[in-house]
Amino acid sequence: MAKEFGEGLDNAVQKAFTRPAPKSAGPQMRYLVKQLGGTKPVAQMLRVSQRTVERYVKDQIKRPRPDLAARMDREVKARWQPQIRAKARQKAATTDGIVIDVHARMGYTAPIGSTDQDRIRHLTVALPPQHAGRLLDAQQQGADEDRLRELAADALREVYFQDSGRRAGSLEEVHINDVMSLEFEL
Repeated sequence: MAKEFGEGLDNAVQKAFTRPAPKSAGPQMRYLVKQLGGTKPVAQMLRVSQRTVERYVKDQIKRPRPDLAARMDREVKARWQPQIRAKARQKAATTDGIVIDVHARMGYTAPIGSTDQDRIRHLTVALPPQHAGRLLDAQQQGADEDRLRELAADALREVYFQDSGRRAGSLEEVHINDVMSLEFEL
């Protein structure tokens, strides 16, 4: 299963960065060595030899293999500007909320007599802070993609389909399937 919900939330938080993360191999590796306190933990994390890490730090190697470049980029961005990241998450969870733009096949569980056939929908919905907080907290606590999908579907059920209690009160559950595109915005 693709990691669209977790990556989408990460990308939204990364847009809050005030400085760009290092892009080339040498600065990325030096940043990771500084963050982890040595070349050995970086080598173990990236699954390369300690000597390889040292060579990147000294700019003796400049172009990593594509798989190593992707791992380095992911690890740098996961550690880049932790205070800015925390402030962005806190602001979304307390005051601003989060906007979800999803193009997917959506269905729902409803009482007998109403149609529950799923349809392709493209929704752009501003989720209030309590839903944003639930999504971001679950992601930080290591929730899997299915749990994040379920939380996003619950938020869409309450905010979009039920319009905060003004309609479709008997709607029980919303399902998000076959995601074609997904983006979050803080």
